[in-house]
Amino acid sequence: MNRIINVFTENIFPDWEIDEVKCIEVTRRIMAFYLQELYDLSCLNGYNFESLTFDILFCDSRKTHQINKEYRQKDYPADIITFAIFADDEIKFVLDEDINLGEIILALDKVRDEAKKHNVKDEYELYFLIAHGILHLLGFDHRTEEDYNFVVGVQKKALEYAVR
Repeated sequence: MNRIINVFTENIFPDWEIDEVKCIEVTRRIMAFYLQELYDLSCLNGYNFESLTFDILFCDSRKTHQINKEYRQKDYPADIITFAIFADDEIKFVLDEDINLGEIILALDKVRDEAKKHNVKDEYELYFLIAHGILHLLGFDHRTEEDYNFVVGVQKKALEYAVR
């Protein structure tokens, strides 16, 4: 079943002009891959819906540090923070056949640093982290080494499928 994937982006980081149209296209392909490959294991299994919605905020590490302190009681900047509204709530709401999955927040300065560290293009690292955030929105975590290896492996497969 083809479902509508609504992705809303906002860039408040002035030093990286994201091609938001392309980013949304790639993000939709990543989500489509996950729906095809991981639906039965995700928090969506058993719910009837026609569309999924989530937001991506592009910011800097000062902002993720502030959010980490305020909402997660962690005193450090993060490259990515995910608020998985649907996956984490005990009561699951499907309104007008739409599921609001939550929000992914990315510190673009840290994305660039990680890209240099991993010797990949900035854009690839950006999509890698978006793929990671989407997995969290779908209820996947990586508290064990086995879970971490699964998450990273499926992210790489999603990027092979989505980044063209």
